[in-house]
Amino acid sequence: MLIKDQFIKYIHGLQDTICAGLEREDGKATFKEEIWERPEGGGGKTRVIANGNVFEKGGVNTSVVYGALPSAMQIAFNVPESDFLAAGLSLVIHPLNPNVPTVHANWRYFELYDKEGKKLDSWFGGGSDLTPYYIFEEDAKHFHGTLKNSMAPFGEHIYNECKKHCDEYFVNKHRGDEMRGIGGVFYDYLRPLDEVDELKHFDFQQANGNAFLDAYLPIVSKRKNTPYGEKEVEWQEIRRGRYVEFNLIHDRGTLFGLKTNGRTESILMSLPPRARWYYNYQPAEGSREAEMMKYYKAREWV
Repeated sequence: MLIKDQFIKYIHGLQDTICAGLEREDGKATFKEEIWERPEGGGGKTRVIANGNVFEKGGVNTSVVYGALPSAMQIAFNVPESDFLAAGLSLVIHPLNPNVPTVHANWRYFELYDKEGKKLDSWFGGGSDLTPYYIFEEDAKHFHGTLKNSMAPFGEHIYNECKKHCDEYFVNKHRGDEMRGIGGVFYDYLRPLDEVDELKHFDFQQANGNAFLDAYLPIVSKRKNTPYGEKEVEWQEIRRGRYVEFNLIHDRGTLFGLKTNGRTESILMSLPPRARWYYNYQPAEGSREAEMMKYYKAREWV
């Protein structure tokens, strides 16, 4: 079986596993599925959850799209007229309780072909990152520690490299290098050298994908019943505004999806149901919110 077929089979199974785990944790809401087709080639399965006991809005989506590489992406990749295949799973979960962090993850695979169908290039990418509104350091250590352990078999240096990449990528640079959350791991353009290396990269992808629920659900379980009030919701929505800014201005996955005529509803499911923007907002000195701003900078967790 070709690596692309193995990867597509894997992400569909992972989608089932993650959705089932989130549904169990919520106890009320279930995922609704919509299957869509892309006119130029391919399509996907969008699964959304909303108005649950725990999860206010979220999506766990898979897509497999292919066809002629749009001119905008030819310029971005610095390649001539080409064809492509892009397969991946992408998820964003926005919990109701401000003490539970938002989480994002994706795992993807890309192939590039010449017009005769010869594969010219291929690579893996992905990662997971956490966006808490209020910090519980043991939760941050658990999330990062779980991801580090999943990567350890592939080299002790891998986690540190991927964490650094994540810290540098998920940043609102227009906000003075303010991170949107507390990071996690991120990697891109992992190009296999040969078929053996290709399988190693695939194993690496699976290790990361399989670690997601172990990294996130214990945090949700621990914090979902923590009391909160209107002040905490207001802060949550202000920080969600920063999340929206990153996704619409900087996120490469969002831009790629829109430029390749991906399904807009599926791409923008990452946005929260509610967000706020105040002019020149500054949290009150000495408040939990002001203290939280110190954590939207890169730091070591494990």
